[in-house]
Amino acid sequence: MAGPDTMTPWVLLRGLTREARHWGRFPEALREAIPGSRVLTPDLAGFGARAGVRSPTRVEAIVEALREDLREAAASPPYRLLALSLGGMVAVDWARRHPSEVSACVLVNASLGAFSPFHRRLLPRNYATLLAIAWPGTPDSRKEALIHAMTSNRPDTDGEIVRTWARYRTESPPRGGQAIRQLLAAARYRGDGGPPPVPVLLLAGAGDRLVDPACSRAIARGWNVPLREHPTAGHDLPLDAGDWVAEQVRRWRDER
Repeated sequence: MAGPDTMTPWVLLRGLTREARHWGRFPEALREAIPGSRVLTPDLAGFGARAGVRSPTRVEAIVEALREDLREAAASPPYRLLALSLGGMVAVDWARRHPSEVSACVLVNASLGAFSPFHRRLLPRNYATLLAIAWPGTPDSRKEALIHAMTSNRPDTDGEIVRTWARYRTESPPRGGQAIRQLLAAARYRGDGGPPPVPVLLLAGAGDRLVDPACSRAIARGWNVPLREHPTAGHDLPLDAGDWVAEQVRRWRDER
């Protein structure tokens, strides 16, 4: 008989402007930590395999698009959601409005307007960098180098990470304005109304330079849910410390 880890898939949700391939080897690390797990990596509308779809400007609409995509892929709920940044807002809304479809949430470097002001949810030192990334004349390789410097504390000494990300952008170029539409959805979403009616684990990188780690701490206090922090990792915690993330998820599952 199939066990719960086979029957209930993990759905991994990325953040601003990222796609499924940006998970790198993390899905493999999660499967190694929790043998038998089925891991799904759907793209948010506007990026990756969904690059031709206009990105919604409301988190609620992003959720509905994802639900439809998973239905078309014959992936039936309930799901366990592991979600990074904007993906965390999507996970919270999904679990609140469709609780029968979600059995657990792991929120990575999350932020909510109900707990933190915008200048903590997106640190001001990044504003000029984001403008440079959004500028149409900036080369893809430069855009991805800026994103890596802003989101990761993992050295890219040979440039392989940036080259790979630039190739993703070339192969699945997002339409103009998609990043702004995602950013608008994130800025609008407050996450009022208390914790989702499912078990929640928060993970954060204490070295996050994009979103203040205080945002995760505020959610943990407000919802009275566990928070585990990596001492050096940045915003892209699965890239910087993927094995650590997978191990925290495994321990949390075993404790529950």
